[in-house]
Amino acid sequence: MLAAPIRNFASYAAGQLMRPPPGMEFDFSEPRGEPALIPPDSVSWRIFKNPVSLFIGGVAAVILELAEPSVRAGVWNHSSFRRDAMTRLRRTGFAAMMTVYGPRSAAEAMIARVVRMHDRVRGTTPSGVPYHANDQRLLDWVQATASYGFIEAYHQYVSPLTRDERSRAFAEGAAAARLYGATGAPTSLREWQEILAITEPGLEPSPTVFEFLDIMRSAPIVPPPLRPVQRLLIRAAVELTPPAIRRKLGLGAHGLSGTQRMVVKLLGRVAEKLPLHTAPPAQASVRMGLGADYLYRSPAQNETP
Repeated sequence: MLAAPIRNFASYAAGQLMRPPPGMEFDFSEPRGEPALIPPDSVSWRIFKNPVSLFIGGVAAVILELAEPSVRAGVWNHSSFRRDAMTRLRRTGFAAMMTVYGPRSAAEAMIARVVRMHDRVRGTTPSGVPYHANDQRLLDWVQATASYGFIEAYHQYVSPLTRDERSRAFAEGAAAARLYGATGAPTSLREWQEILAITEPGLEPSPTVFEFLDIMRSAPIVPPPLRPVQRLLIRAAVELTPPAIRRKLGLGAHGLSGTQRMVVKLLGRVAEKLPLHTAPPAQASVRMGLGADYLYRSPAQNETP
């Protein structure tokens, strides 16, 4: 009974989060044979193909980013999120797809453009602290929260990963992180826990976090009949936030009940088995000569006879 709405949500989420907005179209199946920044047999290629955990992890990452005063000021004062949340979401999702699945030359060019744009993002927080989007400390935190969000969402709601697999996923993002300038971003689960411990004392509650969550609840990511699923996944993202930070931000009552958690896991696991042949993960697999269903086959099926 749940298969149809889950399939519909996965299809719409993939369309909104994995494909670029108008004017930024890109064929991930070309040029044939050009590798990505991350190889096809990586943990990251498995993680980023799932639109349900991609959505949850992305929202969780932004919650953590907005808890940091300088990042919050940079994101909220210099982006179109409040005016046009959907376009911003699609740009961010496309950047993630390009970083993981895009041909290396295109990924490097995209990251270089982002770095140039970030260089213009400067200002002062309400408490008088100057910030610059290309500051390494801020870049490291943004990269860390993005990696944590996507990895942990997949681990919690789709398929459990071993500690080694989670560390490998952090390490796989290192090449892109360096291109962004996040040279101190975590490359293991242990390093994530270290940067979290260092950064946590400076995190603070803000009405901006609640404004962001309200925007995400009402943004037209899926058709109205599927909005309850959208709101449920936002609660799952809050639940993914480390407990101490969730309490500090005043989000303790915004997580999941036991039953809701079971439903989210079902959503994630069903989405894991729905091949999206026109989405970047499948196109990138074709580019590498692996077949559109490569990421949806078992390891045994992918073994060369």
